[in-house]
Amino acid sequence: MMTNTAKVNMGKSGNTTNKDLPMVCWLEECKKDSVPLVGGKCSSLGELINAGVRVPPGFALTTEGYRRFMADAGIDQEVQSRLAGIDSQDMDALENASAGIREMIEAQPFSTEIEDLVAEKYRKLAVRSCLPAVPVAVRSSATAEDLPGASFAGQQDTYLWVRGADEVLHNMRRCISSLYTGRAIAYRINQGYADEQVAISVGVQKMANSFTAGVMFTLHPGNGDRSVIVIDSNYGFGESVVSGEVTPDNFVVNKITLDILERTISQKDIYYTVDQKTQVSRAIEVPFERQKVQSLMDDEITELARMGKLIEKHYGRPMDIEWAVDKDLPFGGNIFILQARPETVWSQKQQPPGAVKGGASAMDYILASMLEGKRLT
Repeated sequence: MMTNTAKVNMGKSGNTTNKDLPMVCWLEECKKDSVPLVGGKCSSLGELINAGVRVPPGFALTTEGYRRFMADAGIDQEVQSRLAGIDSQDMDALENASAGIREMIEAQPFSTEIEDLVAEKYRKLAVRSCLPAVPVAVRSSATAEDLPGASFAGQQDTYLWVRGADEVLHNMRRCISSLYTGRAIAYRINQGYADEQVAISVGVQKMANSFTAGVMFTLHPGNGDRSVIVIDSNYGFGESVVSGEVTPDNFVVNKITLDILERTISQKDIYYTVDQKTQVSRAIEVPFERQKVQSLMDDEITELARMGKLIEKHYGRPMDIEWAVDKDLPFGGNIFILQARPETVWSQKQQPPGAVKGGASAMDYILASMLEGKRLT
């Protein structure tokens, strides 16, 4: 008898359905080789959970569930028809095709079987979280988005603070339709990806009630220095940092000693948090007295950097990580990793002769810099 985890790790490419594969699964059933079935984001989260990293619990609609939804409704054939022969340089044609495809997907209900599976997983997640109608993030997880060397990340949608099974299902359809934005269609055509080569999974993850959130790189995104960890932060959900709507606080941490080498405290005008009346995420003005106050405590910076080191060591490469500090939990158990994907800019650059190879430790990079006569900051 095949276990759920074994089925999750099978995966496949192509656009045909396979009744032996699950349509919905828990994140902890996923591993890094589950990308064909749950996409880059969800497979990475499952890998982190199994590596002992603190990650909010959740589940995923798999690419098998996506294919069944598209095939049962006949949407897959209609999409291929609308995209046949389209010119990736003709933005008007791309946007018109995108609008029609997205409207068609979002208007089509899931089958009763998929609705029941998602509703049951959501109910169990609420029980696990000890919260009725647990607020969740509904995140797209395409099969090619977080792969080394690819730049699909950010092309599909994420919806925050979603409550109730009906709203989860609605936002799942919105995530699926985001596979067909004009930008995503053009990128796939220009990169030579056939439409049937890319599928999408949708992750549903308990929301961290973030006091502070942001991104972390296990190298310096400005110069590629692998001896440091760089953290950007703002109050509230990480949406303001990821989207570039604010200039976040910035911290540079020594990867060996975890000392904070540099700190830049910016004026932070807005942050995203939940509106208590409408129960949706919205932008709010940061009170004047907090705008120039450091958004992360030093102990939290150090703990984040420690977690970043562990994640980089597990994957053996520099990582791009999204994180949150939960306001409802005490320090020591309040920092959560929301996403982790390979860094794709400096990691792909040609290394000079004598450079330290990938997978080396931060100390190796420091020693190599000293031997080359570089000044260490």
